[in-house]
Amino acid sequence: MPQNLHIPNICSNFAADFDQEDGFDCLQPRKKMLKLVPQAKTVACGFFIIISIMHYLFTSESVSEGHPDKVSDQISDAILDNMLAQDPHAHVACETLCTTGQVVIAGEVSCKGWVDIQKIARKTIAEIGYTKAAYKFEAESCGILTALHAQSADIDMGVSRANAEEQGAGDQGMMFGYATDETDNYMPLTLDLAHTLVYTLARIRKEGKQMTYLRPDSKSQVTIEYDEQNQPVRIDTIVLSTQHDEGVTPEQIKKDIIDILLPRVATRDSRYSHLLHEFLADKNAKLLVNPTGNFVIGGPHGDTGLTGRKIIVDTYGGRGAHGGGAFSGKDPSKVDRSAAYAARWIAKHLVAAGVAHEVLVQVSYAIGVAEPVSLYVNTYGTAIVPMSDAEIAVKVAQLFDLRPAAIIRDLKLTQPIYEETAKYGHVGRTNEVVTKTFFDADGNSFTREVELFTWEKLDRLAAVKAAFGL
Repeated sequence: MPQNLHIPNICSNFAADFDQEDGFDCLQPRKKMLKLVPQAKTVACGFFIIISIMHYLFTSESVSEGHPDKVSDQISDAILDNMLAQDPHAHVACETLCTTGQVVIAGEVSCKGWVDIQKIARKTIAEIGYTKAAYKFEAESCGILTALHAQSADIDMGVSRANAEEQGAGDQGMMFGYATDETDNYMPLTLDLAHTLVYTLARIRKEGKQMTYLRPDSKSQVTIEYDEQNQPVRIDTIVLSTQHDEGVTPEQIKKDIIDILLPRVATRDSRYSHLLHEFLADKNAKLLVNPTGNFVIGGPHGDTGLTGRKIIVDTYGGRGAHGGGAFSGKDPSKVDRSAAYAARWIAKHLVAAGVAHEVLVQVSYAIGVAEPVSLYVNTYGTAIVPMSDAEIAVKVAQLFDLRPAAIIRDLKLTQPIYEETAKYGHVGRTNEVVTKTFFDADGNSFTREVELFTWEKLDRLAAVKAAFGL
């Protein structure tokens, strides 16, 4: 409610309406309220008016695995995984640029194994779906330039320690983790739905049975209306842009989005599935499909891709905060990545335990120093326990060891588990054990069983609840 709104004066103005000799307009008080407070929504109940703060809109976007920046992320993380599969203590900072018919891979590496960079890059590009010459970026024919070199000895001096537990942070910086009880996976609904739309669209494309004109590049954007209790009440707008073959009309694509994609997304088990059903039933729903009218030229041919340019898509879709450091291509000694995962792990535990409905955790480091410089917790006024945010932060510091080596140990981050994070978000994903295939120095394949998204586990929930008396 606007701070300069003086309720008693408004009420006295309403009372004056009763004295009009021309008769009382029963709607006059509401009309006057709407005139004086255009930002407010009101509900008339007899002669009483209940004022509620205006609902608001919030938007998040996602991109598919075929988006050029995500192509770069996946190549960088595939290279990282193959190095970690041979040397769990490899230090890797791998950046990828992709453009028309060309991939450039650069960075700093310290690894005891040997990796066929070209083979891994081409395999990753093919799995995404860039397998046709018409795309002007194709797995088998694109040029690949490699410019990887040894890691700086100065950086290694700050990270490596005789006592592994005292490993220093790989760089300075601040990292954030966020969680909300808005969805079952403790993620903002706007981003969760945006991810699901492009993920499902990619599944349809790869199945090859429907919407066979789809090409790999696509984007989504979801706007949701929230009430004054910050609860989702309505999907306001969905924007979907998908690359397609020549000769397909915008009308056909939109029809298929309505008839094939959206019903498929709406069938997933979610407490907010009804919002998508209501959106589909609303003839006035704002669904914008390929708003430019044509999206044939896409992928790295349409836009140059770079590792680390989708950090908001990778995290919380604009909710919470972001420290600015990208994740992909970095081994876990880089706290940009590992500490951000740990902060999410903590935030999710606090919300799942019932400490608060919404939590933001910040942790910061100095390069070469093991202990964090600071730890900050913000519950946005949603704390359920009778404690201040500062008191909650003290408890967190007692429950979670945030030294880099401890994070790596507790979350099992020396595993080759990173390529899966490079598409559809690094957080809010499913913790699971899978078998992955890698290549040794001789080009022979071998498999490893790995545990993905360990930072999504609630393995310390009992300890957190006990610490907070829950």
